[in-house]
Amino acid sequence: MQSRRSFIKVSALSAAMAMAGFASFGAYAADTIKVGVLHSLSGTMAISETVLKDTALMAIDEINAKGGVLGKKLEPVVVDPASNWPLFAEKARQLISKDKVAVTFGCWTSVSRKSVLPVFEELNGLLFYPVQYEGEELSKNVFYTGAAPNQQAIPAVEYLMSKDGGSAKRFVLLGTDYVYPRTTNKILRAFLKSKGVADADIMEEYTPFGHSDYQTIIAKIKKFASEGKKTAVVSTINGDSNVPFYKELGNQGIKATDVPVVAFSVGEEELRGVDTKPLVGHLAAWNYFMSVKNPTNTAFIKQWSDYAKKMKLPSADKPLTNDPMEATYIGIHMWAQAVEKAKSTDTDKVIAAMAGQKFKAPSGFVAEMDAKNHHLHKPVFIGEVKADGQFKVVWKTPGPIKAQPWSPFIEGNDKKKDEPEKK
Repeated sequence: MQSRRSFIKVSALSAAMAMAGFASFGAYAADTIKVGVLHSLSGTMAISETVLKDTALMAIDEINAKGGVLGKKLEPVVVDPASNWPLFAEKARQLISKDKVAVTFGCWTSVSRKSVLPVFEELNGLLFYPVQYEGEELSKNVFYTGAAPNQQAIPAVEYLMSKDGGSAKRFVLLGTDYVYPRTTNKILRAFLKSKGVADADIMEEYTPFGHSDYQTIIAKIKKFASEGKKTAVVSTINGDSNVPFYKELGNQGIKATDVPVVAFSVGEEELRGVDTKPLVGHLAAWNYFMSVKNPTNTAFIKQWSDYAKKMKLPSADKPLTNDPMEATYIGIHMWAQAVEKAKSTDTDKVIAAMAGQKFKAPSGFVAEMDAKNHHLHKPVFIGEVKADGQFKVVWKTPGPIKAQPWSPFIEGNDKKKDEPEKK
């Protein structure tokens, strides 16, 4: 009874203070803007996604410290879909219908994004998706802040074929068995064909999520590479399978000078648990690396290091930044800018206000949301693994590249519009 009485007293006081123009905690708790965070904190994808949840919370803290959005504090609602694809859809529905979030930042794998997409479209929610993907999708309810294939996969393979990249003539397309690797490899196969690479010079292999024994596959790659033509591996392996894959690469002595591997889902965070000395010279293609030198990135790394220490995160002893963290950070800030511009968190008003949003990104470039296609214009970097697990940039585009969600290497895409269908 006592606690109820004190509560009534406090509520009355809060109301009086609010009326008097004071913002007490009691007054703003009911008046926050809820923001969903939908990332796997357990299961095979936790190795990659946990840090994106923490990046989202850091950005929310930063925005709140500057007064929030529309004068309201952002209140994160964090859920764990646990690398379980149907659970992603369930959690998305909970965030939109029950928790009443204004926006959700989340997903890594395309299968998780495909799982939640119908929910966001049905309930007219808003998803910011921060990871490179296969394209072939354009939803009014999603903003894609990671790369489309022409902003990562195609430039990486062009680099491997170039003199600087080793003039590769044969290619191993190796991935986890789901929609992102299969669609990306379909695009890459058509691209390679357009460059005169024969089917006999392309080997394609898939392993399930969580796969850990790469001995046989790497032996097969060695054999394929020994048949007389310079060979390169394009890896779309996702999640914690990357650790045994790279360990086995080291065990079997596959050096980057012999058979370079370029990865699209391996960054600083995934290499944390791997002895990178045998991997020196292998490649990754992204739109950001921690090693990029510019004042915006220096500030971003310091902000993350300070946050990791303050929150006592497991990574605090060795704070790393990576591309999907940068894409998450850009997305949250752009959403906040769009809400301020729209003077509303209404989904349709925010979507309209997102067109052309700009944000000075840690990559050293100004990231810009395309006026129509819901994708960012992004620079492309190719980096070589160094002995310390960082990347040395060996190639980059002169400036940001506009995304092509519909790849020209898939038949019929020339007839598709570069903007979401009006429903």
